[in-house]
Amino acid sequence: MLGRLTMKHRTWLVAAALLSMPLGQAKGFTHVVQEKDTLASLAEKYYGQIQYERLLVAANDLDIQGGSPIVKGMRLEVPALGHRVVQKGETWDSLAQELLGWARRSDVLALANDTMPWLPPDEGTEIIVPYNLRIIAGPGDNLLTLAYRYFGDMNKAWVLDRYNGLGGRKIETGDVVLIPLKDLPLTEAGKRAAAQSAGTACLEAAGATRQSQRKVAHELPALIADVRGGRYVDAVGRGNRFIASGALSEAQLATVYRQLLEAYVALEAPGQAASACSEWLKRDPGARLDPLDLSPKILFACRHAKPSKP
Repeated sequence: MLGRLTMKHRTWLVAAALLSMPLGQAKGFTHVVQEKDTLASLAEKYYGQIQYERLLVAANDLDIQGGSPIVKGMRLEVPALGHRVVQKGETWDSLAQELLGWARRSDVLALANDTMPWLPPDEGTEIIVPYNLRIIAGPGDNLLTLAYRYFGDMNKAWVLDRYNGLGGRKIETGDVVLIPLKDLPLTEAGKRAAAQSAGTACLEAAGATRQSQRKVAHELPALIADVRGGRYVDAVGRGNRFIASGALSEAQLATVYRQLLEAYVALEAPGQAASACSEWLKRDPGARLDPLDLSPKILFACRHAKPSKP
């Protein structure tokens, strides 16, 4: 039907479609065009790569009606990732409904955070929220070409099909297609601009917690190795450094306190061991004081601690 409309009518329909589609929380930030700005220079400034110019074009509908130039004073949206801390009881479905506009996008949200949709998100984990880039399909566009253009991989065409609920239907010229972008690394200038832009509490600039959690995830095996290797003083120092960062998820805290429990017992520090045991049991609903799994010394240190109820 779109092919029978005038370009003006088509543009009106596209604008209406853009306004009616649900937004996620990754909304980007605003840049006011200056005298010497170009799309290439802005891409270089905010992303460090001029290839990201195409994202600025698409995010601001600059390619509608043959292309629109940028002029001084124009307000441009700069795509950026969102961030969100998982709350107790939330699922990938509920997060996708809230952040991406549709529960069926949960698989894309989970995969964007390096996990699987059937594994529940950990409470306290800071996740990234992909940016919903809206593009208008042009002549010759299909899911394969769009997947290659924006993901660099034609095999990810299935992501676009599922994300947009196409069910295998081919897209046509004029169709609005959402592209979930998860790789939008901002430069330091980009992070500063995001932090200064109004209404950007959940943007890339706020991703320090996620970075800390990912760093701790890589270092947790070293903590476990310290305990198993009898390096208990090192384990205590490392574990308390993790806790002091204030950025761990509940699952990460449970792992750290479990290792600290064993280290404090070995160092004959009963007070710290009891405290670590309480924190471990509080944060791990599946934890049990099982004599088949725990040594008598650990059980003795935990004698006043109560496991969480299932």
